[in-house]
Amino acid sequence: MPFPEMMVAPIRRELTQHGFDELRTPADVDALLKEGGTALIAINSTCGCAATRMRPAVVEAIRNARQKPDRITTVFAGQDMEATARVREYITDYPPSSPSVAIMKDGKVAFMMERKDIERRQPAEIAADLVRALDDLA
Repeated sequence: MPFPEMMVAPIRRELTQHGFDELRTPADVDALLKEGGTALIAINSTCGCAATRMRPAVVEAIRNARQKPDRITTVFAGQDMEATARVREYITDYPPSSPSVAIMKDGKVAFMMERKDIERRQPAEIAADLVRALDDLA
């Protein structure tokens, strides 16, 4: 059962206030990934231990990467369940993981950062890995 929207709205804003578009429906996900190009998808969650590190890290990565993705987006695991399930259909070869970050190129995974790559790390370390992944897309 999802948390009440009033409880998760501030968590959503941590990304949307920095220009991340929300993927709230399966149609949103399909439209994004069928348009081609590059997209960063931050799979957000209410997890206090890892998501509170992931959110500032993806914001920092977008600010610091020389190679910016065409779109920066977020889907909220445990909240927008159908949209999250659709994202996971595109992320093959990786188990469901939230929070996590996928960098997609032409609808395929170019880089995946799973929860295990986020936990117990500082946002700056996470951001550095994301910057390298984004810059390698060039």
